[in-house]
Amino acid sequence: MQTKNILHATIFFACLSIFQSCQKESKNKNLTEELASSRNVSVLVAGTVTPVQVYGVWHAGNDYCIWGTARTVTEFDNKNHWLIDRGDIEHKPSVNIVILSFVHPLKLLNHTTDATTLNGVPRGMTADIVNYFKSHGIRVMLSIGGITYTDVWDQALAANAVQLGMNAAAVAQQLGVGIEIDYEQNRNPNLNGLQQFINAYRSQIPYDATGNNHAARLTIDLAAGDRWLIDICRKATADWLTTNNPVLDYANAMVAARQPSISGAITSWQEHVDGKPQYGPPIPPLAPAKFTGGLWLVGSKAIPECINFNNSLQKSTGSFVQSVLPNGAGITPGMLGYMFWAAECQGTRAVCTTPPNSCEGGVGAGATFYNIPVPMPALRQN
Repeated sequence: MQTKNILHATIFFACLSIFQSCQKESKNKNLTEELASSRNVSVLVAGTVTPVQVYGVWHAGNDYCIWGTARTVTEFDNKNHWLIDRGDIEHKPSVNIVILSFVHPLKLLNHTTDATTLNGVPRGMTADIVNYFKSHGIRVMLSIGGITYTDVWDQALAANAVQLGMNAAAVAQQLGVGIEIDYEQNRNPNLNGLQQFINAYRSQIPYDATGNNHAARLTIDLAAGDRWLIDICRKATADWLTTNNPVLDYANAMVAARQPSISGAITSWQEHVDGKPQYGPPIPPLAPAKFTGGLWLVGSKAIPECINFNNSLQKSTGSFVQSVLPNGAGITPGMLGYMFWAAECQGTRAVCTTPPNSCEGGVGAGATFYNIPVPMPALRQN
């Protein structure tokens, strides 16, 4: 397994040298497909469904996740109007959460000001853009990290994890947003430093089960299943995502290396529900109410997730997502919902979700089908 991971990492970084993009994906390529074909995973679902509560997008901006330039609301709306208007009679939003991706961890720690950053925050992540979404009832979060910033996450945690957490909390309070931890260190992650970061954040903004304080929303990204980011998954599941003493609000199971089949997506998400008791140490099971499932929004061309809900994975996996039974953690059936990677422009080899490729027909239609609540309600806790 380690050899396979190294090979995939080598291929991945070789590709980065050829084209520009930002990434949020499980690098252990197509493990979901391998697992699905093995037919060793049993899926238990409830007879009734639990409504989807989280339905959103990671947003890459117009410069592949740099967010390096301040934008006017008019220009931003021209490219992203589908997010606040799914095209129905009532002009409801297509999503109830947008996660602006990514904040550079070391620049946040050092309050860096440079060509693309102002006091540690990307220049494009302004109060105007945050309020563009919040004025329509859409919750906003900032994502710290991404695969490109794995090394600088390591550097920032080693330098001063406590101050990094304090700075993240200050930005969250200033902008009225939540924070997502996207620390994609697959080998020997600094879990002690990450614990210090979380402790520092929570010292400033305690956990809020009601969801009323947007700055209190603190989440983490995990791999599509349990076979990558294993150490982070084990720590997060055991210590931060419990239902009896939650520290983080929930996790996002990130997109796989490529869009999976129906069975592949379900198998990955079932891994989180089941945990990995055979690992040493084991990964405990994760309550379905404590995570979302990630899907690709676009590829080299527009795909059903964006333009054709009836043929999309968010429709075909919906019964599972709304009814998967707990298997050792939690008491209520159903995952929290879906997240899509990524709005606007994620890379030079992917189409942007801007007209004529805006996503009212995929994500927007899904919001209507699932009757997504806007604004997001208080989330299930168990």
